[in-house]
Amino acid sequence: MSERYNEDDQRMIRLQEGDPEAFDEIVAIWQAPLYGFFFRNTRDAQKSEDLVQDALLRLYRKSWDYIPTGRFKGWFFRVARNLLIDSVRRASHDALIRRVTVTTSSSGEPTDLLSLLPDDVVSAEAKVSQDEVVQVVYDLLADLPEEQRQTFMLHHFDSLTLSEVADAMQTTLPTAKSRLRLAKEKLRYHLTCRGLVDETVSELN
Repeated sequence: MSERYNEDDQRMIRLQEGDPEAFDEIVAIWQAPLYGFFFRNTRDAQKSEDLVQDALLRLYRKSWDYIPTGRFKGWFFRVARNLLIDSVRRASHDALIRRVTVTTSSSGEPTDLLSLLPDDVVSAEAKVSQDEVVQVVYDLLADLPEEQRQTFMLHHFDSLTLSEVADAMQTTLPTAKSRLRLAKEKLRYHLTCRGLVDETVSELN
C-alpha cells in the first residue's frame, strides 16, 4: 500500500477492495470516539449505542464515496453529525440538546473540562468550588448557537483539527475559525461577568 495514504485511508481502500477485516478494524478504532460524540449530544446511552451502529453502517454503505485524501476524520464526523441531525429531526422534542454534560473524551477517558478554560480562571478556593465552575461552563456551552457549540466541542472534546472541523461541519476553514473564536469570546465574556476570569486578559487562548 502506498505510503502516501495514512492508516485510515488504507483501511478505507481495503474496505473498498472488499477486505472484511478492514471494516472490523474501523469498528474497533472508531466506535468509542463515536459513542463519546453521540453521548455528549444526546445524554442517552441507548440512543448513543444505536447511533454508533447506524453511523458504522452508513460508513460501510458510503465507503465508495470516500476519496482517500488524508481527510478521513473530518469526513467520518460529518457522516456522524448528519446522522445525529437526522435523528433529532425525527424526535418529538426540539433542538439538539438543552444541556451539555461532557463525561468522556474521544479516547474514552474522563475529560477535565477545567483544563480547557482560560489560564486566568481563578482558583476554586478564591471564588467557588470546581464543581460550580464546571457547571457554569456546561450551562454556557448549552446556550451557545448550535454551530458554534459543535465547533467548540469537536475541536476540544473530539480532538479534531480546525480543518477537520470544517470538513465535519461542511463549511470553510475561515468559517470554522470564526465560529471557534466567537464561542471562546462568549465563554470568556460570561465567565468574566461571573467573576471567574480576569478582565484584564483580552482573549481566550
